[in-house]
Amino acid sequence: MRFISAASAAALLAGCATVPVDQTAPAAPSLTPLPASVTSELPRNARPAHYAIEVVPDADKLTFSGRVAIDLALFEASRTITLNSVGLTVSQATIAPAGGGDAVPLQVAYDEDKETATFTAANALAGGTYRLEIAYSGPIGRKPSGFFALDYPDKRTGKPKRALGTQFEIPDAREFAPMFDEPSYKATFDVSAVVPADQMAVSNMPVTSETDLGNGTKRVVFATTPKMSSYLLFFGVGDFERLAKTVDGTSVGIVSPTGSGETARYALDEAVEVLPYYNDYFGVKYPLPKLDNIGMPGSSQQFGAMENWGAIFTFEDNLLVDPRTTSPDKLRYIHTALAHEMAHQWFGDLVTMAWWDDLWLNEGFASWMESKATAKFRPDWNTEVGKVNSREGAMAADALRTTHPIVLTSKTAKEADEQFDSIAYSKGETILTMFEDYAGADTWREGIRGYMKAHAYGNTTTDDLWQAVEKAGAKGLVDIARGYTSQAGVPLVTVSATCANGRTSLSLRQGQFSRDQQAEVAANPKHWLVPMTVVAADGSKHPLVLDGTASLDLPGCGAVNVNGGQLSYFRTLYPRDMLTQLTAALPAMAPRDQLGLVRDNLALAAASYQDYAPALDMLAAVPADANPLVVETVMSQWSSLYDILNDEGRKAKLAKLAHDKFAPRLEALGFDPRPGESLSDASLRAELIADLGKMGDPAVVAEARRRFARLAQDRTALDGELKGTWLSIVARNATAEDWEFLRRFALSSTDSVERKLLIPYIGAAKDDALAMKGLQLALSDAVQPDEGVRIISRVASNHADMTYDFALAHKAEIDPLVDDSARAGFYPRLAADSDDPAMLAKVKALRDSYAADERVSANRTIASMENRFATYPRIREQLGAWLAAR
Repeated sequence: MRFISAASAAALLAGCATVPVDQTAPAAPSLTPLPASVTSELPRNARPAHYAIEVVPDADKLTFSGRVAIDLALFEASRTITLNSVGLTVSQATIAPAGGGDAVPLQVAYDEDKETATFTAANALAGGTYRLEIAYSGPIGRKPSGFFALDYPDKRTGKPKRALGTQFEIPDAREFAPMFDEPSYKATFDVSAVVPADQMAVSNMPVTSETDLGNGTKRVVFATTPKMSSYLLFFGVGDFERLAKTVDGTSVGIVSPTGSGETARYALDEAVEVLPYYNDYFGVKYPLPKLDNIGMPGSSQQFGAMENWGAIFTFEDNLLVDPRTTSPDKLRYIHTALAHEMAHQWFGDLVTMAWWDDLWLNEGFASWMESKATAKFRPDWNTEVGKVNSREGAMAADALRTTHPIVLTSKTAKEADEQFDSIAYSKGETILTMFEDYAGADTWREGIRGYMKAHAYGNTTTDDLWQAVEKAGAKGLVDIARGYTSQAGVPLVTVSATCANGRTSLSLRQGQFSRDQQAEVAANPKHWLVPMTVVAADGSKHPLVLDGTASLDLPGCGAVNVNGGQLSYFRTLYPRDMLTQLTAALPAMAPRDQLGLVRDNLALAAASYQDYAPALDMLAAVPADANPLVVETVMSQWSSLYDILNDEGRKAKLAKLAHDKFAPRLEALGFDPRPGESLSDASLRAELIADLGKMGDPAVVAEARRRFARLAQDRTALDGELKGTWLSIVARNATAEDWEFLRRFALSSTDSVERKLLIPYIGAAKDDALAMKGLQLALSDAVQPDEGVRIISRVASNHADMTYDFALAHKAEIDPLVDDSARAGFYPRLAADSDDPAMLAKVKALRDSYAADERVSANRTIASMENRFATYPRIREQLGAWLAAR
């Protein structure tokens, strides 16, 4: 679509009216009240059409002033109009008829709990269209939400610098200007700002003018946005540079701190590659004239990047590639994060959920699309194999009693703020993969294209998507999809089989899998329509939708894979004889089936559905020369089992098993990267070094210490993609001398990306005394607030009890360091790895002190801890018996 001019954008101001996206929009009907079917915390008596916002930030004083003019419709006679507002002080407010007339002064009253400001006229205003003008001021925060500042060392000089940026999802645009801060109140935006003359200002749209004001400042005016939700607005200013290319008529840019140089090249090249693919896939051309990704220093406990339309925000270590520090996993993450946020430009920005209930529509789809793009452009990264790990992350959370449906009813933005979890992201991605397989790739894509065109610039619910795909030809999808999105939990398919006369008679029964409520779900399981593809012993494929029970007559006798390709969302409980057949066949299977079967059976064993022995047999059956990502994940599973064991003799046996099988693979790869090797091999090398090093492998530990010793003479001695891997081994086993060196080494870094890598190692030591020194340092002026939080979190991974008690004792000091939206979950998570059951009482007491709508994260941590305390003794016993028998 060609860019919508400011004049044309005015035609897009109808509520949720459908707007053609391949031509200039026709004149739109008048605004209508927000439908009763859409959740809102605001009165429904008014609706915005357009905002004109100008801000004047004072970065030194961390304050700003602003003016906003809102063109709105008032639907009935009223004295009051209520907007969202947090932390803003209104100095003046008036309202005037849109067609001309006297401005009426308004009084303002704030409701801090509801995060609103209500503007009241002396007499009732008649229904009609108005311009509401407000002058206000507010603070600039130090944490990455709302309007905030980020301090960092200049990349050229090392001197302190300060940049400003915004982060508005879910409910924080109200900290930038009073507005209707809910997703269904879409409007167009004009943004302008008065900023230092030598700095770059960035927003969703290109700059249309810059005026030198003669006092060291300039006024920057941006073009009018298309109609969009308030949480997608962005403004940033700082000492930035922009690396850019034009593709498909769009200026694509990476904005980053001056001095970043070629570290932005990789992200730019990836974005330029992905954009035309998305233009084609969605059938709707990206509608803005530019697409920037702004990389800034710092970190958040809640997010790594944000999909602001035309101005994606990404913390720079997730965007810039520095050969001194960027690991293979980070390189992969940079690509997938970029592809994820770019997918949001359509799924979330162009078409937006009506309320936060359907947050998964944004996040699940963007996660699915990031994988699709990565698989297309980087097939050697084994992205399709990696989807199994994403599925497992979703099922781990979805099988606890604290799970929730994908579509989760929330009455407030605070409730919705806790929905950014593996259910929204990973379960969303997994079921979309399943549905695409069910519908067929072409039918699925046509449905998505129809959905985009029908709902452009509007708001939707989950059912709108299913109906669009079913209309394109995926018969029955609506009923299948509703089962997976309207109810929580993981289907369990129990299998039995007999073989006679060269044919297998297979019986399937659907139930429900649970990690902590097995008896309850066995007695009263939920019901799903479960799409699956059964692969018979002869390799033939047999698709079906399981509705309770089914019987199949299959050719051949031997291994039967009920979830062929591992594309469906369910667990499969096989009898022992079928597991034996699958284990024997495993080495010859496709990588995705190898990994899916292994992880499925480990999860069933952990939840007591079967003994650990057949699952461990299957884990051990994966050949050492398997697909790199399969070996990487298998090694991480052995590493996790090593951590569960608390007997040194058993730990040594497991470590020897891992060494004997995988040390030769590491030896073949070598300790150092090789020219032209695949990213998958590079990532596997890092995983093998890290896990074997953690298990005390003598050769790996000796190599880590040898390389670490060189840092004393040469600060760059460890530079490269394995820098963090080698440091992690030394930091974990640090002596007092090692720790002191690591502290000085990290704190002396003047590069913000390197500091973000190094600082957490200050908290990585297993030694209790060194861990406490890390906690104390985290609260000192030697580190930035976000760095202190990262040290505390790292200490908790080895010293949960110490860290939790320390954090509660210093809560008044730590609270200001933690993102407001993350605070309710932050403290309970510090205790998550505790081995002391008494810690549960402490976490529950803290949880009970929270407001009811802020307990979700704490409840998840408690459920996970309870499950671990209940299952670990049995896992240790069965794992120990299996090791003894080998």
